[in-house]
Amino acid sequence: MRSAILQLPDARTASERKQVLRAAIRQLERAEIYLAAVAYMELDDRDVQRTVNRLRSEVDALRSHLANERSEIRE
Repeated sequence: MRSAILQLPDARTASERKQVLRAAIRQLERAEIYLAAVAYMELDDRDVQRTVNRLRSEVDALRSHLANERSEIRE
């Protein structure tokens, strides 16, 4: 079986594109967990807290965007 992730975007089938998007979504879910852990460390630095919160928001927005793209793919 070919790895969908290793395929060039133009060479992927709809099914392979869905696989790649799902893998990206899983990675972003892992990133959310790490960012949440940093947020709860209470580092007593407003700039750090603000940046972590912004990153969490951006990661969540990207994950949502990829999930929407994935749901729109017709096989």
